[in-house]
Amino acid sequence: MIMEFEDLQKIWGAQNEPLYAINEKAMHQLVLSKKSKAHRITHLSELMLIAVNIGSGTMSVILPGTQPNVSIFLYVLAAWMYVTAGYVLVSRLRRLKAERQFDRTLLGDLKHALSVATYQVRLAYIMRWNGAILGTLILLSVWDSGKPLWTIVLLCAILALAYFAGHWEQRYYQARKRELEVLLQKLEV
Repeated sequence: MIMEFEDLQKIWGAQNEPLYAINEKAMHQLVLSKKSKAHRITHLSELMLIAVNIGSGTMSVILPGTQPNVSIFLYVLAAWMYVTAGYVLVSRLRRLKAERQFDRTLLGDLKHALSVATYQVRLAYIMRWNGAILGTLILLSVWDSGKPLWTIVLLCAILALAYFAGHWEQRYYQARKRELEVLLQKLEV
């Protein structure tokens, strides 16, 4: 059964809604969902970075301590890991403190989600370059300890894969950030 245009117009008029109304409640739920996801990922990433750097730094000092010929680069690596863990911890505390400045409105939650997404992109970028520094220290330590050349080549391949995985992660966060920026631009118009 085909309805005439007039019948459709009467039904639409009876609903008393504009044709292109934004369902603000649904939009707010979407923003809260994106904010929650970004917050969870960021929270987990920060805790993992802190734990892994402290744990790896400690293991870099304790395990080779029994060997007579320990590379100085291993101790530099451990110190760098402690510095990285400290940096992530301070960044986390600043991020958590800054969360209090956002309103609990649609626009405020969207700006909060954008702030967390921006932080994720920056953290991924910094950790990607941090991986390059850690990789260099690891390679220097392995080279200094006199390991075979194939070990160094294998480590180079693994570190290159990790660097490109970090690039992929950073691009993923940048795409999510762009989505939020576009949504913010549409809402502010």
